[in-house]
Amino acid sequence: MQLKCKQIGPQKISYYESDGKGSPIVFVHGNSSSALTFSRQFNSPLGERYRLIALDLPGHGKSDHSSSPDETYTLPGYANIITEFARKTSVEDAIFIGWSLGGHILMEAAALLQKAKGFIIFGAPPAAIPLAITDAFLPNPSLPGLFKGNLNENEIEALVSCYFNMNQTSIIELFKEDIKNTDKLAREAIGRSIGECNYRDEVNIVNNIKTPLAIIHGKDDQFVNLDYLKNLDIPSLWRNEIQTIHDSGHAPHIEQAENFNILLEEFIQDTF
Repeated sequence: MQLKCKQIGPQKISYYESDGKGSPIVFVHGNSSSALTFSRQFNSPLGERYRLIALDLPGHGKSDHSSSPDETYTLPGYANIITEFARKTSVEDAIFIGWSLGGHILMEAAALLQKAKGFIIFGAPPAAIPLAITDAFLPNPSLPGLFKGNLNENEIEALVSCYFNMNQTSIIELFKEDIKNTDKLAREAIGRSIGECNYRDEVNIVNNIKTPLAIIHGKDDQFVNLDYLKNLDIPSLWRNEIQTIHDSGHAPHIEQAENFNILLEEFIQDTF
């Protein structure tokens, strides 16, 4: 994973790129995470075959914190960053993959990424306006932590433990560090923005999107309601069904990386 950076407006955006020279694949991480969450994709044969790119969102990882948090740390703000980043790295025709918050950002950006070959989202149930949170999400006492500025050690530990179905000791510390390194204003601002319905109706987006869309779901996801996903009407849904990965929670790209990567490559082959 080669660390690089691009200037997007007033901000430095850090990103990683694999050595592969094939079709471009862009990854967008979740709330209080970083591009390093996709290391098991980069360090697989996918990274040798394809041009994998994963950026750190503003306020996350090694990217700059925003001086205008209420503009940048919103779904429209992040969508604009992704769109401009894709233009500056010449990957507007990529497949875009979003985990959790990253999936919501890609739904927001879908209308702007008109050359995209396809989208994959996971851990990101399409949200209507107003947000039917009790339908789309499962009750979980740690969920509010994603929108709280200051988190203590116990809250961080509880939040990270909700990402996984099985013991993932080797990567838990990375997730903890990512949470600690995230601009606390980012969590607060995205929470306010969503509460104010400052986003496009995602149910309407997936109902009407023409670009191929795959939805992957960890069978034991601690946040997302699978029944809600199954009841959505998505004409362009890849294989006409939600792709469920067993023995994984909210982060199947980590817990079941091999199975996740197989689905990713199959989608790439079907799409390009």
